[in-house]
Amino acid sequence: QVQLVESGGGLVQAGASLRLSCAASGLFFSMYSMAWFRQTPGKEREFVAGIRGSGNRTNYANSVKGRFTISRDNAKNTVYLQMNSLKPEDTAVYYCAADSNPFETYSYANPYDYWGQGTQVTVSS
Repeated sequence: QVQLVESGGGLVQAGASLRLSCAASGLFFSMYSMAWFRQTPGKEREFVAGIRGSGNRTNYANSVKGRFTISRDNAKNTVYLQMNSLKPEDTAVYYCAADSNPFETYSYANPYDYWGQGTQVTVSS
Protein backbone atom coordinates (compact mmCIF):
# COMPACT_ATOMS: atom_id res chain seq x y z
CA GLN A 1 0.00 0.00 0.00
CA VAL A 2 1.44 3.33 -1.06
CA GLN A 3 1.52 6.10 1.52
CA LEU A 4 2.74 9.67 1.26
CA VAL A 5 2.90 11.50 4.56
CA GLU A 6 3.61 15.23 4.66
CA SER A 7 4.95 17.10 7.65
CA GLY A 8 6.49 20.44 8.51
CA GLY A 9 3.62 22.83 7.96
CA GLY A 10 2.70 25.51 10.44
CA LEU A 11 1.98 29.17 11.13
CA VAL A 12 4.77 31.64 10.38
CA GLN A 13 5.18 35.34 9.73
CA ALA A 14 5.87 36.79 6.32
CA GLY A 15 9.54 36.52 5.43
CA ALA A 16 10.08 33.35 7.43
CA SER A 17 11.10 29.91 6.19
CA LEU A 18 9.63 26.44 6.47
CA ARG A 19 10.73 23.05 5.24
CA LEU A 20 8.11 20.52 4.28
CA SER A 21 8.87 16.82 4.12
CA CYS A 22 7.01 14.00 2.42
CA ALA A 23 7.89 10.47 3.45
CA ALA A 24 6.92 7.78 0.95
CA SER A 25 6.39 4.08 1.52
CA GLY A 26 5.10 1.17 -0.50
CA LEU A 27 6.69 2.24 -3.77
CA PHE A 28 10.06 2.10 -5.49
CA PHE A 29 10.74 5.72 -4.70
CA SER A 30 13.48 6.52 -7.22
CA MET A 31 11.19 5.33 -10.02
CA TYR A 32 8.70 8.10 -9.30
CA SER A 33 8.76 11.76 -10.07
CA MET A 34 7.59 13.76 -7.11
CA ALA A 35 5.86 17.09 -6.89
CA TRP A 36 4.38 19.55 -4.47
CA PHE A 37 1.00 21.14 -5.10
CA ARG A 38 -1.00 23.54 -2.99
CA GLN A 39 -4.66 24.39 -2.66
CA THR A 40 -6.75 27.10 -1.05
CA PRO A 41 -10.52 26.90 -0.47
CA GLY A 42 -12.53 27.31 -3.63
CA LYS A 43 -9.52 27.05 -5.93
CA GLU A 44 -8.04 24.26 -7.97
CA ARG A 45 -4.93 22.47 -6.85
CA GLU A 46 -1.89 24.46 -8.03
CA PHE A 47 1.50 23.07 -9.04
CA VAL A 48 4.38 24.36 -6.92
CA ALA A 49 7.47 22.31 -7.78
CA GLY A 50 8.50 18.99 -9.27
CA ILE A 51 11.56 16.77 -9.32
CA ARG A 52 12.44 13.79 -11.48
CA GLY A 53 13.13 10.35 -10.07
CA SER A 54 16.89 10.74 -10.17
CA GLY A 55 16.70 14.26 -8.77
CA ASN A 56 18.66 15.67 -11.69
CA ARG A 57 15.99 18.05 -12.90
CA THR A 58 13.48 20.28 -11.18
CA ASN A 59 10.84 22.75 -12.22
CA TYR A 60 8.90 25.40 -10.40
CA ALA A 61 5.84 27.57 -10.68
CA ASN A 62 6.77 31.15 -11.52
CA SER A 63 5.21 32.33 -8.27
CA VAL A 64 7.76 30.43 -6.16
CA LYS A 65 10.84 30.46 -8.38
CA GLY A 66 13.87 31.74 -6.48
CA ARG A 67 12.17 31.28 -3.09
CA PHE A 68 11.33 27.56 -2.93
CA THR A 69 13.61 24.59 -3.51
CA ILE A 70 12.52 21.01 -4.05
CA SER A 71 14.92 18.19 -3.31
CA ARG A 72 14.80 14.48 -2.62
CA ASP A 73 16.75 11.85 -0.74
CA ASN A 74 16.13 8.54 -2.46
CA ALA A 75 17.92 6.65 0.32
CA LYS A 76 15.32 8.00 2.77
CA ASN A 77 12.34 7.84 0.41
CA THR A 78 11.67 11.49 1.18
CA VAL A 79 11.06 14.64 -0.83
CA TYR A 80 11.46 18.10 0.64
CA LEU A 81 10.25 21.58 -0.10
CA GLN A 82 12.37 24.36 1.36
CA MET A 83 10.29 27.52 1.42
CA ASN A 84 12.04 30.84 2.03
CA SER A 85 10.79 34.42 2.05
CA LEU A 86 7.26 33.22 2.62
CA LYS A 87 4.40 35.53 1.68
CA PRO A 88 0.77 35.57 2.85
CA GLU A 89 -0.26 34.39 -0.62
CA ASP A 90 1.69 31.17 0.01
CA THR A 91 -0.94 30.22 2.58
CA ALA A 92 -2.49 26.91 1.50
CA VAL A 93 -2.68 23.22 2.16
CA TYR A 94 0.41 21.68 0.59
CA TYR A 95 0.26 18.19 -0.92
CA CYS A 96 2.98 15.93 -2.21
CA ALA A 97 2.28 13.71 -5.17
CA ALA A 98 3.98 10.79 -6.92
CA ASP A 99 3.95 9.99 -10.64
CA SER A 100 5.15 6.62 -11.93
CA ASN A 101 6.97 8.30 -14.83
CA PRO A 102 10.36 9.17 -13.33
CA PHE A 103 11.50 11.09 -16.42
CA GLU A 104 8.97 13.91 -16.46
CA THR A 105 7.42 16.31 -13.98
CA TYR A 106 4.01 17.57 -14.92
CA SER A 107 2.62 20.88 -13.74
CA TYR A 108 -0.94 19.62 -13.55
CA ALA A 109 -2.54 17.14 -11.18
CA ASN A 110 -3.94 14.51 -13.52
CA PRO A 111 -0.83 12.36 -14.17
CA TYR A 112 -0.02 11.86 -10.51
CA ASP A 113 -0.88 8.44 -9.15
CA TYR A 114 -0.64 9.02 -5.41
CA TRP A 115 -1.27 11.91 -3.08
CA GLY A 116 -0.58 12.70 0.53
CA GLN A 117 -3.14 14.01 2.98
CA GLY A 118 -1.76 17.54 2.98
CA THR A 119 -0.15 19.86 5.51
CA GLN A 120 -1.36 23.38 6.28
CA VAL A 121 0.96 26.33 5.77
CA THR A 122 -0.27 29.68 7.04
CA VAL A 123 1.73 32.86 6.54
CA SER A 124 0.62 35.93 8.46
CA SER A 125 1.37 39.46 7.34
